[in-house]
Amino acid sequence: MQTPAFETFTDPDAAARALDEIAPLYEQVFAEPPYFEGPRDLAGFLQGYESFRTMPGFRLVLARSGAALVGFAFGVLLQPDSRWWNGLGLDEGFTREDGHRTFVIREIAVAPEQRRRGLGRELHAAVLKGAQVERVTLAVRPEAHAAMKMYEALGYRDLGDKPPAWEGAPVYRYMVR
Repeated sequence: MQTPAFETFTDPDAAARALDEIAPLYEQVFAEPPYFEGPRDLAGFLQGYESFRTMPGFRLVLARSGAALVGFAFGVLLQPDSRWWNGLGLDEGFTREDGHRTFVIREIAVAPEQRRRGLGRELHAAVLKGAQVERVTLAVRPEAHAAMKMYEALGYRDLGDKPPAWEGAPVYRYMVR
């Protein structure tokens, strides 16, 4: 396998064009255990992505091996009206957002044949490259053991578990670094 090449996008229109490549990889990665996501979850991802790509601080990184998309990561800056921290029992000083304080990684996905080669770590570093924030946060399914181990090794600490706001959502572990 050749070393993946990375492309970074911050423009919402370029990010929209990338969705045709991202969606099949998302579907492939998250259909596997422990996620077992299906068409409803993919539709939710697509709807969320359309919103995220226009938010302040949006960054998308694509990883390619030759012409094939083998991974992606994206995130945004948390805004003052964010409900990200709600339900975690954290003090107001910690949860205060000003639109520049915290970057949230919304997704990191790596094609199955590319796993355990450091690509997840490289995508993590690439999506944060140049971000001038105090901290980074993300949410991960606790049963996703490999992802949990990677985030812990990257210095994330556990803030607590809660389901997101949508109906039928699984529990996620919220982490910060």
